[in-house]
Amino acid sequence: MPYTVDFKNVSTVGLESSPVADALAGLRANEARYYKNKYDHDFTVVAADEAPEVLDYVNNILSTERDLVISSKPLEVSSFEVEGLRMAYVFYESGLSINAMYGIDEGAKRAVGFKLSDGMEIPEELAASFKFARQKSKLAGTIRGSYFVIKGQY
Repeated sequence: MPYTVDFKNVSTVGLESSPVADALAGLRANEARYYKNKYDHDFTVVAADEAPEVLDYVNNILSTERDLVISSKPLEVSSFEVEGLRMAYVFYESGLSINAMYGIDEGAKRAVGFKLSDGMEIPEELAASFKFARQKSKLAGTIRGSYFVIKGQY
């Protein structure tokens, strides 16, 4: 069942099993606020098992581009298009959020972003390959993020 993320009244709905559920909910709300303010898009999520094609899409990019496999359990996913960008999100039990931004037009921006919820450790599978920059968020506390550019076609 789709859940429209409310960034004014942050809720842990769907994220309760995470040890950093409050911070992950804030991170999810931070993303929802961004898309509402920039694109007037309502950010909705579904349980990961309700949309396995979204999880498969992100996992395929991670595996093909960087030989990465995320060990944490996926809790929720989101997939949508805004202004020529195909977006896919996965929110993991560990507090990790991964987004795949794929510009539809040739030569458009294409990247995978990683965001770590406040209070979580850097996942072992990412620690050796990525440096994480910090950003402050009223909704999510301190978010640590990193990314890589997608080179292939998906």
